[in-house]
Amino acid sequence: MTIIKTENLTKIYSDGKVEVVALKDVSLEILSGEFIVIAGPSGSGKTTLLNLIGGLDKPTKGKVYLEGKDITVMKREELSDLRLRKIGFIFQAYNLIPVLTVFENVELPLVLLGISEKERFERVMEVLKALGIAELVNKKPNEISGGQQQRVAIARAIVTEPAIVLADEPTAHLDSKTGGMLIDIMQEMNQTRRITFVICSHDPQVIQRARRLIKLRDGMVESDEKLW
Repeated sequence: MTIIKTENLTKIYSDGKVEVVALKDVSLEILSGEFIVIAGPSGSGKTTLLNLIGGLDKPTKGKVYLEGKDITVMKREELSDLRLRKIGFIFQAYNLIPVLTVFENVELPLVLLGISEKERFERVMEVLKALGIAELVNKKPNEISGGQQQRVAIARAIVTEPAIVLADEPTAHLDSKTGGMLIDIMQEMNQTRRITFVICSHDPQVIQRARRLIKLRDGMVESDEKLW
């Protein structure tokens, strides 16, 4: 089943004088259950592509379809609801809310979805246990390590059971050992829960784990290879 489809996706940034082509005519299909790494040098368009797929930005031209629906024509409110229900995000800066506990950070999207308190508790504890951080429920983000914060970010991304999880340089601020452990976790979630992952990274150990590797250069797809 196709989860994401892009057609001739192009993004041009302009300050009124100079135009920068961040992405040019990118057409891709992402299938359910894939574990994809998007690689490429700085400025190749990785984050731009991820933001367009996730509905965080609008393309200059082209289309993005999520489960067959054209998200490029959706209004802001529709996109917000779609992201909440269908897309999990993992950012390199974690983006946890500092005044909330680990439990509350992971619970927040379920609160926004109107899920009952009992079900929220069960779902949050299930993912925290699966990620090995259940003992951190009452800690604030500044009381735990960077690797633990990124696990919390993963928990928050998957607790809503999204169609797809998008991760932007998730190991960027972590040492190689911790980064490797996090990729292990994401691979396990992909294999056991059939969660679709699309990860932007230039980290060699992340690239080595790709089941499908898409390389970008100068805003275009240089290669798209299924590895295993």
